[in-house]
Amino acid sequence: MTDDLRPAGTPTLEDVARAAGVSRATVSRVINGVRNVDPVIQEAVRRAVSLTGYAPNRAARSLVTRRTDAIALVVSGAGVDPQPADGQPAGDTSDPETGSSFTAQVFADPFFGRVVTGVVNYLRPRGMHPVLMFAETSRAREDVVSFLRQGSADGALVVSTHAEDPLPGMLTDAGLPAVLYARPARPVRISYVDLAHQDGARLAAEHLLARGCRRIATITGPLDVPAGQERMAGFRDTLAGRGHSYIPIAEGQFTQESGEAAMQRLLVEHPDLDAVFAANDLMATGACHVLREHGKRVPEDVAVIGFDDSSAASACRPPLTTVRQPVEAMAAEMARLLIERLSKPDGAATSVIFEPSLVVRESA
Repeated sequence: MTDDLRPAGTPTLEDVARAAGVSRATVSRVINGVRNVDPVIQEAVRRAVSLTGYAPNRAARSLVTRRTDAIALVVSGAGVDPQPADGQPAGDTSDPETGSSFTAQVFADPFFGRVVTGVVNYLRPRGMHPVLMFAETSRAREDVVSFLRQGSADGALVVSTHAEDPLPGMLTDAGLPAVLYARPARPVRISYVDLAHQDGARLAAEHLLARGCRRIATITGPLDVPAGQERMAGFRDTLAGRGHSYIPIAEGQFTQESGEAAMQRLLVEHPDLDAVFAANDLMATGACHVLREHGKRVPEDVAVIGFDDSSAASACRPPLTTVRQPVEAMAAEMARLLIERLSKPDGAATSVIFEPSLVVRESA
């Protein structure tokens, strides 16, 4: 570590070393996170840092460690560019008045806020910080790869929203460290965290059966996404094992609007249904709205269960019974896997699968 780039008059490594009673080299080792330093010495250095007001010079530190302590948190969208609206250049998904429809959708979904919370809470105590990036077009995905290749961030945490998303493969092909939230739809040699989705759907099915529901339907997530497929499969398989050979299905897109549309279709085709399992809380909230509009009481006439246990579940009226996905813990584990990869660049890709739980509230 060097203080050559530090403004005159600010505390230096030598100041910290004198206050701690150790060598300048020892201070540098502690600040750079070298592990084999006696804990007592580490604590003495930290107290001296606090006493002197020393702040490591990031530019100088990067020259030594070749690390930026920045992590790209990437929300990646569809695999192909959307068709541009009249007057917009190809690849431009923005609206001149409302801004990007993709980013608007991201910020409207409480799931993404929970991911950010988990990532920040893990990285911040380690002196690392996320850089939020969106990759909804081919140009934006190339920008992410270039950003990492140029060393502007140490690695990427990727939340992909589309089965055909090429970004995970682009990152691994470029040899860039990255971890994915949710199993990729196609085989990619990349570490990821995920949920046992089928187990969660099984919990929902068993709860509805225990309530005595018999005319049960489901609003699925997009069926080209592994999570959507697995939640539907777990729900249907559990009910089939209990003698329910036919389960009405309406596909949604994990948005409240798609949940409303799916519930409308189900009511037209199956007006006597007495339970609905929606593959996320936003769609379940939409289903509850439509049921109320049709004079159906929840849960007296139709029981409703969601998935995720997001803020939408407690805001819904009535509050949703839902399958809890521990998003914050999963996001933190994603960050831990990336940091582990940074320390062991040649390590094998790995996966961590979390277990869901059922949170019973008033809707079922």
